[in-house]
Amino acid sequence: MNAPYWPAELRDGDIVLRPIKLRDQKAWREVNRRNRDWLRPWEATIPPPTPSGPVTHRPTYRQMVRHLRSEANAGRMLPFVIEYQGRLVGQLTVAGITWGSMCSGHIGYWVDEAVAGRGVVPTSVAMVVDHCFRTVGLHRIEVCIRPENGPSRRVVEKLGFREEGLRPRYLHIDGAWRDHLVFALTAEEVPDGLLARWRRTRAQERSRHELPGREQRDRGIPHGPSN
Repeated sequence: MNAPYWPAELRDGDIVLRPIKLRDQKAWREVNRRNRDWLRPWEATIPPPTPSGPVTHRPTYRQMVRHLRSEANAGRMLPFVIEYQGRLVGQLTVAGITWGSMCSGHIGYWVDEAVAGRGVVPTSVAMVVDHCFRTVGLHRIEVCIRPENGPSRRVVEKLGFREEGLRPRYLHIDGAWRDHLVFALTAEEVPDGLLARWRRTRAQERSRHELPGREQRDRGIPHGPSN
């Protein structure tokens, strides 16, 4: 039985977020293959097994989708793919959804380098945050980013996420345990919606006639686990 807020499709102009599907495999693999070097420094990896721990392997695409679908149906995850102008260009997942006295979740994503700098990532994050606060009923959303990932840090800063501190050796990324900075928002901080605030921010930036190339530096490099 599906959670009442899933499946969902979110749209803003050329950007669409929809549930990941088994039939996305060909397009998903093509984007990953073409962006191998772009994604590798920021991808979640599986740590070496401990003497008493289980040996785990990276899942196949089908195993990943079935796991994401099961978690979504249980209300613990929202696994989206990102489409831009009708083409699959990335993935965004709200994971670790916790209820009770916390009502929170965290966001991870990756995106095709070919569409970086076009506002795809911040717009996608803003749409998902609004969905989580207004429809799902969460109170807090968290984004964890490696300190070295300047472009993704600029994305959350532009969206108005608060920096809350450092989590040492938080996630296994690119073959080692990596520190992550924590950024967060609560529902009270965006009473009019994050997407509306992001639109105002973009309009103000355009009105100031920023130098060409600035947006290209704010490229939304992927961070955190996407599955």
